[in-house]
Order: sequence, then structure tokens, then C-alpha cells
Amino acid sequence: MDELERVQDVIHTPRLDLHHISANDLITLFEEPENLLIYENKPYANPYRVLMDETGPLAWRVPQVKVDPTLIKWFVRWIVLRETGEIIGSASFHSAPNPDGMIEIGLGIHEQFRNRGFARESLKGMWLWVLSHPEVKTLRYTVSPENLLSVRVVQSFGFEYRGQQIDEEDGPEDIYEMSGVEFLTRYAIAEAEPGELA
Repeated sequence: MDELERVQDVIHTPRLDLHHISANDLITLFEEPENLLIYENKPYANPYRVLMDETGPLAWRVPQVKVDPTLIKWFVRWIVLRETGEIIGSASFHSAPNPDGMIEIGLGIHEQFRNRGFARESLKGMWLWVLSHPEVKTLRYTVSPENLLSVRVVQSFGFEYRGQQIDEEDGPEDIYEMSGVEFLTRYAIAEAEPGELA
């Protein structure tokens, strides 16, 4: 299969299906957001225009894929509410794991679906999937200290604060990390957890 068309298996969580986007569809979404062909014959729809009106991570991920299409493996997934087949957000790792095995993730949930546990459920699904790759050793999540909801979510997993960095676009960001071994020890279970946040 052409690398530009290759997709990873769907990640299933209790309420969500996380559908990987092919490189070709990712490029089309960024360059022609009104082109609805990327949704044809797919088990989801995008009524909330996720990543259409605001490009989110696409401005960074698309140039990376154009240079190295194999990176698409780690990139954007639609967060699809299984009950309705509606896209309610997206999640993406920032790149392949670095030489030390660290991988960073970003995530966005449409405003109509926040405070219902979907962010936490998506993160857990993404992290369990990525930890099936032996080269991944450390999970990282960076967040503005003013984004209290996201801070609360990552802290609820037990990630440790590792300091702060300055992002050229977003300003100060707090860095949180957890080892893959610790995450799997805590969360490698099939059931949803009670009291999920965000």
C-alpha cells in the first residue's frame, strides 16, 4: 500500500473510536478544508467542522508528512463518538519518538463535548496504543498553566511536573511526563475508570 494512503487500526475506547487519518487525507484537510471527499465511505461525519475552521496541529503535521510520509503513523486521529458517528475532536502525537523514546501528544475536544470525560478517555486510548511500540519509553504532555482543565486531566493520570518551556506560538507551557512502564502498570486495563474528567 502507498505510504500516503496507509492508515493504522482504529483505537477503541468505551465510548469513542479514534480513526487514523491517511497522509493524503491530512494534506487535503489542510489545503482544501471544504473538500468533503475525505469523508466519503467513512464511518464518521464532521458536522462540528473539527480541524476545518481552525487547523490545530495541521500546520505542523502536514509539512512533516510531506518531508517524511512514514511519520503519518504517529499523527492525527479523529475522535469519533461511537453512538452518533460524529467527529468531536482530534488527537495527534507531535512526531515519532525521539532517540530517548519520549513522545509528546496534543489533543482538542469540540467545545460542545467538553467536561464529559472524552479528553481523558482519548488520551488513555492513545497512550495505551503508542505503548504497544517498544521504542516508546516516556509519555509527555505540555500545557499552558492557564489551561486549568487540561492541567487537571494530566494531573489526574498522575503525570509528574518536569518544569516549563517557552513555546514560540503558545508562550509558557508546563511539562508533564510519565514512564511508559508506570502508565501501563496503572492503566493497562480494559474497563473505563470511574470519575473520568474533561
